[in-house]
Amino acid sequence: MDLAATIVLNGLTLAALYFIVASGFSLIFGLMRVVNMAHGAMYLVAGYVGYSVFEPLYDHDLWYAWYAGLAAGVAFAAVFGALVQVLLLGWMQGQELRQALVTIGLSIVVADQLLAMYGGTPRQFFAPDAIFGSTRVPGIGGYPTFRLVQIGVAVAVGVGLWLLLNRTKLGMMIRAGVDDRQMLGACGVNVPLVGVAVFSLGAALAGLGGIIGATAQPLAMGADGRFLLISLVVVIVGGMGSVTGTALGAVLIGLAEQIGQAMFPTYSVVLTFVIMVVVLALRPQGILGRA
Repeated sequence: MDLAATIVLNGLTLAALYFIVASGFSLIFGLMRVVNMAHGAMYLVAGYVGYSVFEPLYDHDLWYAWYAGLAAGVAFAAVFGALVQVLLLGWMQGQELRQALVTIGLSIVVADQLLAMYGGTPRQFFAPDAIFGSTRVPGIGGYPTFRLVQIGVAVAVGVGLWLLLNRTKLGMMIRAGVDDRQMLGACGVNVPLVGVAVFSLGAALAGLGGIIGATAQPLAMGADGRFLLISLVVVIVGGMGSVTGTALGAVLIGLAEQIGQAMFPTYSVVLTFVIMVVVLALRPQGILGRA
């Protein structure tokens, strides 16, 4: 029972990280209909930029080193996302193939530049004392505090996104833009500016995931491809443009990975794609996606 509880909790903490990253992809892909294949690159670049700020501060034993790295990584990802939308994707609305090709090329360029600047050595953040160490969990015993914080951050992100999309004027404009961009523009709304705001928010969430992911596990080249693929799978399983669906997809994929690694580690990765294939066969729009 202790092992089963640990596996489930590991799956939930992994799902929390997947949700944070995939929620940004769901915003961009599900609501804006923009195929951003550079989403993983935004995760990666935020991690390395944040580490560049974190490392010298940490070397001087400054307590705010991790928080400064977090702020720098998220801010850089948000600005980077806004520039991508304005300079590259803003004039390709509705041209999914061109968007995919351009963002794939961008992700390759970003990854190569990061490799040239930082090398292939994995980097890792160290959590501040307030969220470091272990916390006693009933039925499990000591469990890393930071992993529990991951779940809390994911819940906060999910609630914040739901409130933004369903209880604010910006959310109303975003949802209206999905159904009829021309009518929204005719109502006097600056549709391109709304698009930039949504893309920047989605990129910032990828950056947030990059810092949290690099604290939970080492950051290395190749993480961009992994988290792009995971984001695609999570959004496909849960349903495009649905915050609740993204959360459900992340939980299913996170639990499947951890259960697979515990029971049959050689073939654990197959479970993820089995879930995706079953969902696509029975409900192509995703579990909670709109028909």
